[in-house]
Amino acid sequence: MLTGYPSSGKTLLARKIAQDRPEFVRISGDDLRVMFFNEPAPSRDEELLYTMLAMIRDELLRRHHSVVMDTTAPTNRTRSYLMQTKVPNVDSLLIVVVASREALLERTRARGHFGAVEAWDKSWEPPSPEVPTYKFRNDNLEEFGTNYYVLTELLNSRIHPFRKRFLHNIFPRVHG
Repeated sequence: MLTGYPSSGKTLLARKIAQDRPEFVRISGDDLRVMFFNEPAPSRDEELLYTMLAMIRDELLRRHHSVVMDTTAPTNRTRSYLMQTKVPNVDSLLIVVVASREALLERTRARGHFGAVEAWDKSWEPPSPEVPTYKFRNDNLEEFGTNYYVLTELLNSRIHPFRKRFLHNIFPRVHG
């Protein structure tokens, strides 16, 4: 699951993952928000939006697809809900896409989304330490490329530190 401020690069990363890794399917909170309500975040019914994201995610997982979920999910409660599934043998990783405040403000201004960064300042929570998290820096395309390479190596690795069977050894206090 990807999370981060508006214009941090979540959608760019989600699309790149789905493009380069055919086993991944991208689902987007913003796409559903526009489809259902034709509104920017937050919509008039964010609970419905997150419920639908979870339902779509679970159906894709049942069909043996990997899922990259592209959503701001500013609170730990929302992230927890979106990362929990009853589909067995699913490993989850929270990828927090971050960019400098200057980059965020410049990108949101260029898109005409004035005040988006300040609005998310009010609801954004740092990720819970209990959740396996990868911090993906994205201030510029060079940094994006470097972090994408590291993320790809992690996803290709035979030993994934975010997989449940490894968590006991790596995070015994949290998952022991």
